[in-house]
Amino acid sequence: MYWPFGPAPVALLSLKCKVVDTRLANSYNLRVLEAVKAWLAAPQKDDGWSLQGRLMNDAERRGRKEPARKPKDAEPGSRAQDLKTGSNAPQQSAGRSIAVAIGTQVRNLRRKLDLTGTELADQAGLSAGMLSKIENGAVSASIESLEALARALNVPLTTFFASYEEKRDCSHVSAGHGVLIERRGTKAGHQYQLLGHSISGDIVVEPYLITLTEEAQPYTLFQHAGVEFIYMLTGKVLYRHADKAYPLNPGDSLFFDAGALHGPEELTQLPMTYLSIIIYPRG
Repeated sequence: MYWPFGPAPVALLSLKCKVVDTRLANSYNLRVLEAVKAWLAAPQKDDGWSLQGRLMNDAERRGRKEPARKPKDAEPGSRAQDLKTGSNAPQQSAGRSIAVAIGTQVRNLRRKLDLTGTELADQAGLSAGMLSKIENGAVSASIESLEALARALNVPLTTFFASYEEKRDCSHVSAGHGVLIERRGTKAGHQYQLLGHSISGDIVVEPYLITLTEEAQPYTLFQHAGVEFIYMLTGKVLYRHADKAYPLNPGDSLFFDAGALHGPEELTQLPMTYLSIIIYPRG
């Protein structure tokens, strides 16, 4: 039964169909008193709004799992939508805590020395659990703990803070000012201009503008670590990778594992230019 004045007073539940004490008239006006009498006299049903119905529905909800709510997508035109790119790369937080930065440095230094967490913890006089928390940035290590770790790793204490204010690489090269690089094949009319470079991080990215002149000769014995991406700008070429050859025209691209033999097999139209972006782990 619907109670028109909000949640019904708990005391009314014990009244059932008894006559309401007329003393309530001192607290309620006549209209409210009539509504109370009508509510008590009416048969209770589960209409979803009555007190009994609400109690029953609550019990049912407790007995079943609520469906998980899906996060709302950013609305078109919103700032969140504007800041999205087509890349699936995870977004980086605006900044990271000093504890996380220190922990990352400790872990990297330990791995460079090929030490296990237990071995470093023993040498620094720390528990393995505490070292794990420090490396994961879960705790702010004391100066004493950091000094012990610095001694065990044989590095200055300041090394742990080196990456906290880490600078982000940015390389700008004006048109025609790429650094000419001597590489295998250059003597055969292959000219390489390095358009940028990365000076830090675990990954090296080398973007080249490659020009093959009229004197260029086919060369299919390039082989190196990492992956390579090629984007044709001018000219035409049949480019070999491992046991397959791909015809490339302006606007075409090729992305491949550079560990296999590769290079231009047939120089269909010269001169030609293409972008070559080589990515490999820093040694």
